[in-house]
Parts: sequence; C-alpha cells; structure tokens
Amino acid sequence: MADNNILTEVSPQQSNTFRAFNPAKGEWLTTDFTESTPEEVAAAVEKAEAAFLVYRKKTGAERADFLQKIGEEIVNLGDALITLCQGESGLPEARLQGERGRTVGQLNMFAGLLREGSWIDATIDTAVPDRKPLPKSDLRRMNIALGPVGIFGASNFPLAFSVAGGDTASALAAGCTVVVKGHPAHPGTSQLIAEAVLRAARASNMPEGVFSMVHGQSTAVGMALVEHPLIKAIGFTGSYRGGKALFDAAARRPEPIPVYAEMGSTNPVFILPGALKERGANLAQGLATSVTLGVGQFCTNPGLVVAQQSVESEQFLNKTTEAFTGLTAGTMLTPNIKKAFDAGIQKLTQTAGVSVLATGVSNESVCGGTPHLLRADAATFLATPEIGEEVFGPSTVYISATGKEELMAIANGLHGHLTATLQATPEDLVEYADLISILERKVGRLLINGFPTGVEVCASMVHGGPFPATTDARTTSVGTAAIYRFSRPICYQDFPDTVLPAELQNSNPLNIWRNVNGQLTKEKI
Repeated sequence: MADNNILTEVSPQQSNTFRAFNPAKGEWLTTDFTESTPEEVAAAVEKAEAAFLVYRKKTGAERADFLQKIGEEIVNLGDALITLCQGESGLPEARLQGERGRTVGQLNMFAGLLREGSWIDATIDTAVPDRKPLPKSDLRRMNIALGPVGIFGASNFPLAFSVAGGDTASALAAGCTVVVKGHPAHPGTSQLIAEAVLRAARASNMPEGVFSMVHGQSTAVGMALVEHPLIKAIGFTGSYRGGKALFDAAARRPEPIPVYAEMGSTNPVFILPGALKERGANLAQGLATSVTLGVGQFCTNPGLVVAQQSVESEQFLNKTTEAFTGLTAGTMLTPNIKKAFDAGIQKLTQTAGVSVLATGVSNESVCGGTPHLLRADAATFLATPEIGEEVFGPSTVYISATGKEELMAIANGLHGHLTATLQATPEDLVEYADLISILERKVGRLLINGFPTGVEVCASMVHGGPFPATTDARTTSVGTAAIYRFSRPICYQDFPDTVLPAELQNSNPLNIWRNVNGQLTKEKI
C-alpha cells in the first residue's frame, strides 16, 4: 500500500494490470493500472479502522470543513479532470461539467447538514427520580457512525456516484471512514479524485486512513472488501447481479453487515386516458427523450410504458414510433454494457408476443447503443413478467391494456422500482386513485406529469425503492437522508452531563434542535 493511501499505477506485489477503454474512439488507453491484492485491501481497511477511532470524534464542523475542502480540490483539478473523464467514459464535456457541479454540490449539502446538526436526532427524556412505583432514569439517544465502510464506484456516473460521490460524501458526513473500490471503467478519473480527497484530508488535519481507494477489475477485490471483518457497511450502485452478490456475501459473514445496493429499475410510466387525449403528441416526444437520455444509462430511464387501448393511444404510439425512428445511436459507457444491452434486446425480441415498433439509426461504433421501442399486450406481460426486467440502455416496452382492470393488474404485478410516473389529468387522478395506492407500495419516488430522468439532490429526495430496485427500501442514496445508512442509534442512561456527547449535554452547546421530553426545542435543560 502506498503511503498516500491509494494504490499507485505500479504495485510491487503483483503485475495484474488493466487499462481503461475509450468508448467514443473504440480504443484502449495507454495507462496501466494495477489490481489490488487481498493484502492491500486488508491494509486499507485496517488503516480505516485506526483512523475511525480518531475521525468519529471530530466535530460536525470539522467534518463539514473536510467535505467542503474535498469539493474545492475537485474544482481545482480543472479541465484535466474533464478531459480524462471524457476519454474514459465517452460522455460529453457539458454532461461531465454538470456532474462535477453536482458532486461538489452534494459535498457542500452534507457540510451544511453537519453544521445545522439536527440529523443526529438528539432525543432526551430527563429523569423523574420520585416517580411511583419506580423512579425513571435519564435517557438520551442520538445517531453515531457505524465504522469503516466500503464504497463501490458506479460506471454511469464517474463523478457523482463514484470515488467522491454521494455514497462517500454521506459516509464521511456520518463520521465513517471510507475505502472505495474505484470502477475499472474509469481508473484514471478515480485516481485523480482520490488524490484530491487525500489532499483535502491532509489540509483538514484528518487522520491517515480516513479515506483510501483500491483498484480492480476482478470480483475478488470487491469481495475482499465486503468480507473484511472490520468493514461495517457497503454502498453500491450498479447491476442487480453485482449488488445481489455483494448482499449475499455480506449476509454470509460471521457478523452480517448492511449492503445498501441500488440495482436498477425499469421505472414504469402509466399514461392515463385523459392525458392521452389532452397531450398525447407532446408525451410521445417527452417519452422518447427520457428513454434515451444519457443513452438510456441512467437508473431512472423509463423502460416500461402502460396505457389502455384507444384511438388516442394508437395515435400516441404512432407519434412515439416516429420519434424513435428519428433518433441516432449514442455511445454507451463500455463494450460490456453495450454487449449486455444488445443481449437484452435480443431476449425481448425472441419473446413470444413482443414486437419491435421502431429502432433508431445505428452506427458502426463498437459501443453504439441504438434506441428501441418495443410492444406487447397486457396478457403477454402478465404471463411473462420477465418483460419488465431492466435492459440497461436506450429502450422501452409499451404495454397495451384492454381497460382499467388490466392496467391495475399490471400495477399490482410490478416488483420494486425506483420510480413510477402517472401522466394524468385531474379527472384521471380521481378515477384512478387506487392506482396511486398500489404504486406507493412499489416505488421510492412517485411522479405526476413528468418523467423520472433527473434526480434532484435535496433533503426530500428518495432515490431508492423496494427490492430488487434496492436491497433496503427504507433508505435513499441521494439527498441528506442518505447519511442514515451509515449511522446507528445509541442510548446513554444516567450519564453525568460532563461525560455526554456535546449534542446531548444540558446546555446544548451546539445549539441544535432536540426532542426534549416530547417537545422539539433548542432550549437548555
């Protein structure tokens, strides 16, 4: 392990190297990166454990300064970061500039949360020594950090969901130390960001080991991280197969740990009759745009559309077909993602009852993802629920229901998703009120008259959902509530005031909101 807590490009312990692939140019880049050994992963985790003993005692203000400093160091990387990330991801410059802004913004968001302080949920029930028949003890509760956590970078957001992305930001905010497994699709970008985090750690006087990064293409590196007994939680964004494997491995440990895995979704869109009559043509273009945004490589692209048969629905479908036919193939992130997308489309087209309505204009690029619009009827979908599984890329399946009863049956049969959308008029919402009740049990975010692509980073956002969208429907990976994944409650009984954490002391020295004897207050006790 290098002294700066990240692996350099040449490891003295092995020569198992890999390179990033430029999907836009269809060529391998020239820099070699070395896969971490199990010993190097263990060393990173052990440093994280030693650092946690110090870092967990840092004040919220100190951790906030650290997070903001990380953001400053990322900005200071300038154009070099954007250029390198473009070469490794094929993403356009404007998209990456926006994603960098989001990355820095969420670091600052958690810094603000720490300074405000009430996230720790300080709850105090003071003693009643003369209570009959038994006296009541003084009880005080708050949230504390879990310990060292492992974070897996995502392929589709090389900045905002990667080395210094939302999982890392929320874990550091909670007071956890972090070991990140950089995504092998963008190792150079990961390295640059990791170096920025370490500069921020040194400038903020954080303990060595508060943050480390390991490289690796193989599953062995990730499993070594999950299985290490000092790791107390995992954050993951990626495929169902990958997330479920990590979840199962964590459950098999002598001490099972939580795995917060966001594993994708088809994000169904229900277009109700009134909306079709009112704005069907506009909805067709909006749907095509949402399906293909980011070449369909967002976890919120709508991969399933449901409507009832009518003259208006056929007109909408004709308009949607026209929109898809005019779309061109975009560059997907990696050859493997492109290969999986093509395999998913092939599986759908070979399913009885599924037809292709439109394809976009393909190109000869090795990573070109061609838009697809497919169709099936409700009976086929209900008999073959695999049609509703995510195909990660620019495609969607239109499901035609004969009436309200079939539409409701489709909704009832859905598994967990990140989002569901209702395109509806006020009259539709009255007539289909039961649909909302059904979908509340299926998703983490429910939209009306919008499209699910675009996730606002704010306190009220829920980016999560019932299994298999995530492994824990009670959590979110976006927004300030993400911090609760990496904390747990602790109760102090009959502690002297001088020994209590500042958040629970009588004088409320941090001036935070607390629940004292059932009343929310900032007053001293």
